Amino acid sequence: MSDTATFSLSASAAARIAEIVSAQPDQTGLALRVSVLAGGCNGFQYQFKLDSTVEPDDVHIERDGARVVVDPTSLELLEGAELDFIDKLMGAHFAVTNPNAASSCGCGTSFSLA
Repeated sequence: MSDTATFSLSASAAARIAEIVSAQPDQTGLALRVSVLAGGCNGFQYQFKLDSTVEPDDVHIERDGARVVVDPTSLELLEGAELDFIDKLMGAHFAVTNPNAASSCGCGTSFSLA
């Protein structure tokens, strides 16, 4: 699939992904895979991992040289969401601003639907 997703990347997320990938010894085909899995303290949780395997039905999202891949099932739960990278005094992490989430936990990695 192409870049038709409604899931997007902020400039800070794209910059951090590019930085992480450039630090890897083998960067060939590396992308950040964003998945939504069952579990977590609110029913669903986000998973972020570097992946060089891209499935034919994965959606590719690119910005400023950074590449993210999302499977179709996860993309349904990420409709209209944005991946951001937050760097504050208390720590740095990827965060998803998801309009589909009715609630989320304090750690920001799990959510529930309305």
